[in-house]
Amino acid sequence: MGILSWIGGIIVFFWVLGLIFSIGGLMIHWLLVIAAIAFIVDMISRRRRA
Repeated sequence: MGILSWIGGIIVFFWVLGLIFSIGGLMIHWLLVIAAIAFIVDMISRRRRA
């Protein structure tokens, strides 16, 4: 697993916690967007290496 996958996973984890406990507001949604971008960049860079 690349570092971007780890970062994306951690961000998604905190996003889910925010949805469950209704904390963070807009920041949680921005973290989700960042996690999605990190995941996409990791997938693209993984295909280029293979």
